[in-house]
Amino acid sequence: MIGAARLHDDRGSAVADFTMTSALLLFVFLGVFQLGLTLHVRNTLISCASEGARYGAREGSTPQEGAGRTEDLIGRSLSARFAGDVTARVDTTAAGVDVVVVDVSAPLPVIGPFGPGGAMDVTGRAFAETQ
Repeated sequence: MIGAARLHDDRGSAVADFTMTSALLLFVFLGVFQLGLTLHVRNTLISCASEGARYGAREGSTPQEGAGRTEDLIGRSLSARFAGDVTARVDTTAAGVDVVVVDVSAPLPVIGPFGPGGAMDVTGRAFAETQ
């Protein structure tokens, strides 16, 4: 009978509950934090690509100068390793309007700022002022 009473005793269970709940909350917090970091990196890359496209679309400027501006902005705002693959080109819309396009391919931050390279692709566009 004493063995059955010991099975229903709750002494010491608070420590186990606290440990398991703390671990679960830690993983939830880290997941939300990582999602926020990923969205921050994505939004910053889009902003830098758009600014580089606007810079490359100015009168007297070239798309390659826009790509250089994008690399500089990414290096200053995030890290130079996110600016490894930046390309610029001129596209023409269906209406015949020239558009400067800056493409950025960067690593996707999966564990902190580290992750697989080339997994995040963003684009910035601007109308060319030479028209």
